[in-house]
Amino acid sequence: MKKTGILNQPISAVIAGMGHGDMLVIADAGLPVPLEVERIDLALLPGVPGFLQTAAAVQGELQVEKVIVASETEDKSPHIAEALKAIFPAARFEWVSHAELKELTHKAVAVIRTGEFTPYANVILVSGVVF
Repeated sequence: MKKTGILNQPISAVIAGMGHGDMLVIADAGLPVPLEVERIDLALLPGVPGFLQTAAAVQGELQVEKVIVASETEDKSPHIAEALKAIFPAARFEWVSHAELKELTHKAVAVIRTGEFTPYANVILVSGVVF
């Protein structure tokens, strides 16, 4: 039995299999997940698990070089935008429209769906390298 880090088997497997430039999405409960992309559904109840809690857990295991966020997040949910900057301080941030973010999800290796009900609480994490 794994005793540290992310215990969820599908998330651990996805992160372990990612290479440089691969994309992983952490999403609120409402973001559409493309049929061709693996869905890891964690949603239990509204707000459980939370988006930021999930992002922080993934940050501990994934080398992230770029963070892609919808520009609407800064206006509609500024606390989410600020928290993401704190969780991923070394990453480069790219701001795109929400429509473009949804299009980019088609290129992701997986989407982790949380129980988050905050508008625009979605992020695409682009994998870096540790060397």
